[in-house]
Amino acid sequence: MIEVQIDAAQLDTHRAALIGHCYRMLGSPVDAEDAVQETMMRAWQSRDRFEGRSSVRTWLYRIATNVCLDALSSRSRRARPIEEGAAGTVDDPLDARPRAHWLEPVPDALAVPADADPFEAAALRQSIRLAFVAALQHLPPRQRAALLLTDVLGWSAAEAAEGLGMTVAAVNSALQRARATLARRNVSDGHAPLSDVQSTLLERYVDAFHRYDVDALVALMREDATLSMPPYTLWLQGPAAIRGWLLGRGIGCRGSRLLPTAACGLPAFGQYRPRPGGGYQPWSLTVLELSGDRIARWNAFLDTETLFPLFGLPPALSA
Repeated sequence: MIEVQIDAAQLDTHRAALIGHCYRMLGSPVDAEDAVQETMMRAWQSRDRFEGRSSVRTWLYRIATNVCLDALSSRSRRARPIEEGAAGTVDDPLDARPRAHWLEPVPDALAVPADADPFEAAALRQSIRLAFVAALQHLPPRQRAALLLTDVLGWSAAEAAEGLGMTVAAVNSALQRARATLARRNVSDGHAPLSDVQSTLLERYVDAFHRYDVDALVALMREDATLSMPPYTLWLQGPAAIRGWLLGRGIGCRGSRLLPTAACGLPAFGQYRPRPGGGYQPWSLTVLELSGDRIARWNAFLDTETLFPLFGLPPALSA
């Protein structure tokens, strides 16, 4: 057996790639970070048994995949409000579900390696899009893992079979079922980098939001656009319903400020609402899904205590 030396710094260079993989498996950046920490611990404890027959990154992906499979054995899938029932109205109650119930956004900077070449980085951002990760949650864990190892990481069916402890035939069968499930779900929007038209759309969104020109905001939306606000189950559809919310129960957002960031390969903003006494306090991590020259989905994640530190957003803004 050839002895291969592995140190902690070498393991850590793969952290972002592993967080991206675990996020696709688990649907939560917090859970992904926990899974990667467990992966690093297992890898360190077994480093003397690493024989170098594969790359260190491949070896770590195998460990991380099995850590995620262990985690998924005791939890249900994460969901989006738009998957949990019909669209509501502005007068419906705001029922909340626990944080662990919802699909959460991941910072691009956390899940895409900084040293990835432009082509690889674009592909990885596509693979962490909200719609794609939400669709993955509908796959049984081993189907999910087989699909990610082959279709995202580019492993062969034989390599995936070895990593998952399955036969090649079983992996191919899992892939066939997984691809059929994804084909029935709408995960096609938002593949390409932002066009000039979409960049202008975002500038108009920020300008209208800062002025709180609600008519201008809803004019940027598709006729079937949705607004969701996890942890609340309520979601709204259509410019008229969204306009009613912004001018009614959501009127506290007037005067907010937005800080740009990037989440799930999509444009995102930290929203800060006016704070009594001056300044601004965190309110929402807003992720926008675009379709052509319109906003298709406005996702406002309200768990700022968890998400703002993760995205490196400040805890408050001064006046």
